[in-house]
Amino acid sequence: MIYLDYQATTPLAPEAREAMLRWLGGPEDGGFGNPHSPHVLGREAGAAVDWAREQVAALFPPGGRVIFTSGATEALNIALRGAEAVRGGALVAVSAIEHAAVLDTAQALPGGAQILPVNREGLVDAQVPLPEGVGLVAVMQVNNEIGTIQPVAELAARARATGALFLCDAVQAAGKLPLAQADMIAISAHKFHGPKGIGALWVREGVELAPLVTGGGQEGGLRSGTLSPALCAGMGAAAELALARRDEDAAHVAALWARARELFGGWTLNGSAEARYRGNLNLRREGLDVARLMADVRGVAFSAGSACASGSGRPSHVLSAIGLLPREARGSIRLGFGRYTQIDSLERAAEMITVAAAQQG
Repeated sequence: MIYLDYQATTPLAPEAREAMLRWLGGPEDGGFGNPHSPHVLGREAGAAVDWAREQVAALFPPGGRVIFTSGATEALNIALRGAEAVRGGALVAVSAIEHAAVLDTAQALPGGAQILPVNREGLVDAQVPLPEGVGLVAVMQVNNEIGTIQPVAELAARARATGALFLCDAVQAAGKLPLAQADMIAISAHKFHGPKGIGALWVREGVELAPLVTGGGQEGGLRSGTLSPALCAGMGAAAELALARRDEDAAHVAALWARARELFGGWTLNGSAEARYRGNLNLRREGLDVARLMADVRGVAFSAGSACASGSGRPSHVLSAIGLLPREARGSIRLGFGRYTQIDSLERAAEMITVAAAQQG
């Protein structure tokens, strides 16, 4: 199987797996302590969590704290619902191409949500009008479906000038790009070669949020529940590795992108070719039956859209937002590649996909 679905999840880095094993122990090796317990085993596990928090914090700007969560969806819910509870129903503004974890949550808030449009390139205008009385603006750094990189620094500055908080979904950017200044930033470990089941919310110093999950108050009173030292250690190791390899990984992804553009020369690119993370290639072909294509090319793992929305029956809201007709959206595929993708594997996958697509007529 050739894996080209890096936006859905990334392969676990061997270094992250190794870091986790110490904390998956049984009664003989003592790696099972509760990190919130005061005895020796608990303090050892707690020290591992503290070190992992420092490793993850290095991904973020200075001047904030890292709250471990079960993933980015929980982190985004804590940010949106926690800010809304403190601010008492203030209006939220979100981009039209946010992940469902932001869109659905924002629209469910009592204060409601206003949608900020994107252009045909899939970009929010840095000077887009912000609604009067807005209390929070949420714009993702890199889109998960089409890979466009948003002007989050400019938007964050404009939000702050109005007195609003700025939330950034940086799931697809973490470990790949420097993270922009924001008031809250959400990330997920399994999108940068860490384990599934853990993410983090970074909260700028001075930002007040109400807790979403109450109980023991383990994460600074903002998120209750016993942490997994193994998951924290895996995320920390993946974060440290991503920072150490960022330039090397970026060069590799750029080479893959250039070759992929050659291999799919007859296809149309969805989203900006310039303001884009190049590990994401979203393409369309006139008259393509993507369901048939995926059935015919079982040796390649790729996506017909966002994996989080697959099976919902809903058309891609991202492709609709950039102005694609339903038939154009239905004829689109997403290829994602990264650190462990080899060019010869990409070439074999492209041949299988293009041959199968050509056979459809």
